Amino acid sequence: MPWIAPLYSREEINRAGRSRIDDNASAAAQASALGIVNNWRAAHSFPLNCFQVTLRNRSRRIFGHPLIAQRLKRLIAIEAKLRRFRPSGMKLSQMQDIGGCRAILPTVPHADRLVALYKQGAAKNPRGRHELVHEDDYIAKPKEDGYRGVHLVYRYHTTSKKHLAFNDLKVEIQIRSRLQHAWATAVETVDTFSGQALKSDRGEKDWARFFALMGSAIAIKEHRPIVPDTPLDPRAMTEEIRDLEKKLQVGQTLEAWRFSMKELSGPAERKTGAYFYLLYLYAKGRSLEVRRFSPHDLIKAQEAYANAEKRLESEPGAQAVLVSVEELSLLRRAYPNYFLDTRAFLNEVRRVIA
Repeated sequence: MPWIAPLYSREEINRAGRSRIDDNASAAAQASALGIVNNWRAAHSFPLNCFQVTLRNRSRRIFGHPLIAQRLKRLIAIEAKLRRFRPSGMKLSQMQDIGGCRAILPTVPHADRLVALYKQGAAKNPRGRHELVHEDDYIAKPKEDGYRGVHLVYRYHTTSKKHLAFNDLKVEIQIRSRLQHAWATAVETVDTFSGQALKSDRGEKDWARFFALMGSAIAIKEHRPIVPDTPLDPRAMTEEIRDLEKKLQVGQTLEAWRFSMKELSGPAERKTGAYFYLLYLYAKGRSLEVRRFSPHDLIKAQEAYANAEKRLESEPGAQAVLVSVEELSLLRRAYPNYFLDTRAFLNEVRRVIA
């Protein structure tokens, strides 16, 4: 499989990141910066694939059929994060989640065992190739918005001359239970189709509160700490969830979006042996187009990804993302938000308010 190596210095990469969020930058500067950012993002594909293979193998030791997926961060998400953390001086070369892979396991105990495997591996081989540079356990300490999961950030390292160019690139590994995944993808669905930014703490107050409460309700079911600033009394929590669900018409809204969704076939839809999937989501028209690429078409997929993002810039709510799953049947389960499929989350809502 051909891999794209980084072509620019860290200084050039950081300058390109600043240009992409500079409203006063010229069109020429923006275009030049875009090429550098796209190369930097694409260069994460090789280390990302390496970490994904390890994640898949370790997950299978815990559970026979884990759901494993990987993705390269969308350009709009990269730029939004640079803007959000501009006051703290974040640089593009320092961003930890440009390449990300995740494991979705049935329960929290499964997730705990997988995290333990990573820590055991580090303890047994502290001078191994890759360095664990950061860990966030949002299961033990949920975020205030209700998000839960474990994030492990690794820095790629190798002594192989063939792959030295990828040294020091970072990849984020996310480990979630199925219920945590259902919650997270429901948030992303609401963000996309209501024009909010709940993931960035810039959403409507009632929706934000609803998801924080549901995060706690799921945490109680999983016997883990609840979300900060939510009721300790389960009955009070249930009553507040019930009131907000009725006020926001959560069930009716999410189901209406799902039933209105149209799936389109991309030009490569008939190809077999696909490994990479380029998803085009059109929020306004509520349609999803899927293009498939074989493992040997990575460069073609990367180019299509960059072109799609450029084309969709002028369409509000439209987005493209390049992802990878082992087979097409797993695509909907790994990324249900792109299919507007929030049924797993709604089942939990109904359980809580019944």
